[in-house]
Amino acid sequence: MTTSWGDAQNADGPLAGIKVLELGQLIAGPFAARTLGDFGADVIKIEPPDGGDPLRKWRLLKDGTSVWWQVQSRNKRSVALDLKDPQAQDIVRELALEADVLVENFRPGAMESFGLAPDGLMRANPRLIVLRISGYGQTGPYRDKPGFGVVAEAMGGLRHLTGEPGRTPVRVGVSIGDTLAALHGVIGVLMALQERHRSGHGQVVDVALYEAVFNCMESLLPEYSAFGAVRQPAGSALPGIAPSNAYACSDGFALVAGNGDSIFKRLMKAIGRNDLAQDPALGDNTGRVARVEEIDAAIGAWTAPRTVADVLAVLDAAGVPAGRIYTAADIAHDPHYAARGMLQTVTLADGSTLAVPGIVPKLSRTPGGHHRGAPALGADTQAVLGALKR
Repeated sequence: MTTSWGDAQNADGPLAGIKVLELGQLIAGPFAARTLGDFGADVIKIEPPDGGDPLRKWRLLKDGTSVWWQVQSRNKRSVALDLKDPQAQDIVRELALEADVLVENFRPGAMESFGLAPDGLMRANPRLIVLRISGYGQTGPYRDKPGFGVVAEAMGGLRHLTGEPGRTPVRVGVSIGDTLAALHGVIGVLMALQERHRSGHGQVVDVALYEAVFNCMESLLPEYSAFGAVRQPAGSALPGIAPSNAYACSDGFALVAGNGDSIFKRLMKAIGRNDLAQDPALGDNTGRVARVEEIDAAIGAWTAPRTVADVLAVLDAAGVPAGRIYTAADIAHDPHYAARGMLQTVTLADGSTLAVPGIVPKLSRTPGGHHRGAPALGADTQAVLGALKR
């Protein structure tokens, strides 16, 4: 039998013509598929008929559907199938015959239990690339453990560093473990697509949530290996790099990063501390780290009586990296976000509008776009299944 995905009405983009079959739910797998869809891939999302992807009901709901859903599932089509049903499994196999990429983020072994083992799908379609995102990866002693992003953030080393010294470690504030895994997955898919041009064959991309977090932990492991140093939480400071911190102002906080050698001198001159600017012991990072408390106190004394706006005006004029700590309201009204196309407005089914994040990254010749709104559950089932040719 042959299959046809039908007309996806995707905008042209760098991934136009790439067909993605998404079997994941919630965050990591769907974020990866959404990113591919933003750049022109035709994404068919398979959802359980009874309620669909649980993300539809997460956080704040508008008319019964999460507004997060409008971002996470843009540029996708929804097909409602119960993967435990043998007939639904047959349909997935048919769709996989024409797919370029299959994305799944079930616990290892789940795909096999559905009769959808990647090796079988790839035998039928040797060009298929399978992105598998899981808590601990497809191999190793922890592979069968359930793993969510928050656990991965802890195991990957991030959670220990987040928060104030001596306090309970805190969450970053967003599902960063899932998002990092999704982005690593996208990188893997793009590399596999590039390699397929040479070999003609697909492959499995195995992404573990904890490894995606660990991959971003900078010098954490080498410092332990070389010195036995276990990095500790440091609040808003940047340990070992000075000065970089959030400083209290009269109406909030300003983030100031004066840790370059020449930037530090400009910063000290801007706050009236030419003595520190000219101190040869503070001419490089090593010297500044040794006296970071003195430097932070000097900056804090200068910011305390001033407003955030006044602090930023002075530091901008001096060429010192600094910024306001933004809330959602700050983002929504910021002219730079708007100028960069990062504040987009979509129209929902009821005619109301919703602000959503724009497309990242920016491509000059073949940019991504928001060409299709997030689908209702099963909205495309009839069209997609009707296009299957038996």
